[in-house]
Amino acid sequence: MKIDIFPKMKKQPRGQSLVELAISLTVILLLLLGAVDFGIALYQYVAIRDAAAEGAIYGSFQPTQVDGMKFRAIESASDVTPLTASDVNVVINGLNCQGSVDSSSPPYSVTVAITFDHALIFPMVSTMIGTNTIKLRADATNTILTPKCP
Repeated sequence: MKIDIFPKMKKQPRGQSLVELAISLTVILLLLLGAVDFGIALYQYVAIRDAAAEGAIYGSFQPTQVDGMKFRAIESASDVTPLTASDVNVVINGLNCQGSVDSSSPPYSVTVAITFDHALIFPMVSTMIGTNTIKLRADATNTILTPKCP
C-alpha cells in the first residue's frame, strides 16, 4: 500500500505566468518609452523657449542686429537642441520709433520665434502617432529699449 504524503493540488497550465508577464511587460515598456520620448520633447521645448527669450532680450538692446539675435538664441540652446539660423525667425516692429508695422504685436517690439522638429527616438512611438517628428514652436516678444521712443 502506497501512502501519498502530499495532498492533490489543483494543477495550473505550465507557462501561464510567463505568458502573462510577457504580454503585460510589452504594454508597460511601450508606455514607458512613450513617456521618455515625450519627456525629451518637453525638455527641448523648454530649451527653445528660453533661447527665444534670450534672443528677444538681446534684440531689445540691439534691435538692428538680427544676426546677433539669432546667434544668441542658437548659442543659448546649443547644449540641448541643435538649432540653425533657419530655425530662428525675427520680427521687429517700430524700429527707429516709426510706429508699429504689425498690429498683432505691441509697437516698438522685437519678436524671436523658434521652430524645431524634435525627432522621435523610439520607432514604436512614431508608429503609434503616425509621424517621425514633433514640431516644437516657441516665441518671445520684448520691448525695444534702445533707442528710446517717446
